[in-house]
Amino acid sequence: MKITIRCINDGKSYQVSEGASLLDIGHQIMPDKMSEIVVGKVNNRVAGLTARVYNNSDIEFSGIASPYGMRTYTRTLLFILSKAVGNLYKGVSVSVEAPISNGYYICLRHSHGRLVDSADVRKEMDKLIAQNLPFVQQRKPADEVIAMYERAGMTSKVKLLRSTGRLYTTYYTLDGYPDNYYGALCPSTGYIKLYGLENYYDGLLLRLPDPAVPNKLKPAIKQEKMLEVFNTYHRLQELGGVRTIGDLNEVCAQGYTNDVINVWEAFQERQICHMAEDIVAKRTIKMVLVAGPSSSGKTTFSKRLSVQLMTCGYKPVPISLDDYFVPRAQTPRDEKGDYDYETIEALNLPLLAEQLQQLFEGKEVELPRYDFVTGESVPSGKHLKLLPHDIVVIEGIHALNPRLTETIDDLYKYKIYVSALTTIQLDNHNYISPSDNRLMRRIVRDAQFRGSSAMDTIRRWPSVRAGERKWIIPFQENVDVMFNSALVYELASLRSQVMPLLEMVPENEPEYYEAFRLLKLLRYINPIKIFGTPQPSLLREFLGGSTFKY
Repeated sequence: MKITIRCINDGKSYQVSEGASLLDIGHQIMPDKMSEIVVGKVNNRVAGLTARVYNNSDIEFSGIASPYGMRTYTRTLLFILSKAVGNLYKGVSVSVEAPISNGYYICLRHSHGRLVDSADVRKEMDKLIAQNLPFVQQRKPADEVIAMYERAGMTSKVKLLRSTGRLYTTYYTLDGYPDNYYGALCPSTGYIKLYGLENYYDGLLLRLPDPAVPNKLKPAIKQEKMLEVFNTYHRLQELGGVRTIGDLNEVCAQGYTNDVINVWEAFQERQICHMAEDIVAKRTIKMVLVAGPSSSGKTTFSKRLSVQLMTCGYKPVPISLDDYFVPRAQTPRDEKGDYDYETIEALNLPLLAEQLQQLFEGKEVELPRYDFVTGESVPSGKHLKLLPHDIVVIEGIHALNPRLTETIDDLYKYKIYVSALTTIQLDNHNYISPSDNRLMRRIVRDAQFRGSSAMDTIRRWPSVRAGERKWIIPFQENVDVMFNSALVYELASLRSQVMPLLEMVPENEPEYYEAFRLLKLLRYINPIKIFGTPQPSLLREFLGGSTFKY
């Protein structure tokens, strides 16, 4: 029996056999391109190429150039790495610790403390890839799968499955080795064409191809400060017994939710307090610069830092970069012809530099005000003169860009990078993307305070991310300190707020696949009530109910 599929790649309809796999369909309708394909979508839901189609459907094929194609490639590579380590060593803990240095930091330690050699692991991985072994999907009662993971010593997977209360669950095997990466995989190991693996501090760095240039690896970059942030948080998580979502689900079910909240809120406040003390101790600091990607909680962070500076006897003086836009007629335009307010060229840098210099020389200035209606910079009538214990606080997308304050002596500056660097893992082999964390924050905030739907927020997200990669990420290591705004418990708090919004995204919209993916993730996380979240919390910037005014 034949069914009709519409191929999104070429816009044409085809007759195919009922029950044909995506792989078979792809070879039938686009055989010359299948060497580049790693995954597909069926009716806007990501599906592995071994998935079968039984009804009339829309189908799209993708390589690693798409975000979901790269996720598929990455999951497959991580599975192969875990299998290789399992083949070589016994008593080794395998943990995907952090997305870092354009790759993934992997913690692999022998039970006796000896570091695993990346060359040996690479050799074993290459052997598995050369054999082109299939990934076999299986679905069984959850209690049977839990028992299997217990025998394999995969404690984090055991905790996750037990805490979610599922009757049946799916997993994969690779040459008898069981694992699950909670998303589509390539059909077999031979789909991996390029990767890098090297020793990295006390673990390994798994490097990935560049989606824009698939035959080259992304360049490895040093991110010592970011790695230390992840390591610091992981140490505290280890101490509190909440390294993974399974741990969090279990601890909260035992009645310790408030303890988790209190510890992590106190930890963040302690960090902010230390920053304020460090700023004061340096004595030369006259300006604090705060930047970070979208939905990192920069605004609340800046307000809380200002509170701590005041307790140290200093008065924070906020200056908004939005008031330094050039007149609209001089604003650069993006590739679509729209005004580009994200480029640094949209700011009147000479005026900012002049006024900062005058302020630090003890002179009085009149701050500008940008009129977004007329598109003109006008006098604000607000005059400012810094007193001896005043500190300027500038928060914005370009705050860390050297061009913004290049005329100001570095002795006057204290630079802070803020981001939600999600450190809690789904299980030891499955990290949770910080970008996903921030996207869910933004969906909740945009719906509550800006009247935007989840679909609208998801649609804009790629453009937001592109701006971050261009204007923020390159400067993230050139700071005095990094602040992680992510809270270990926050996804459990966001869950009840964000899931209904994601469920409203229609299936026939391109954004549905992303909404569906996030919903799958959230269903592994048991919800907690938001009333336990303190009002000054960074999370309140998104949930509402903050003590701060925005």
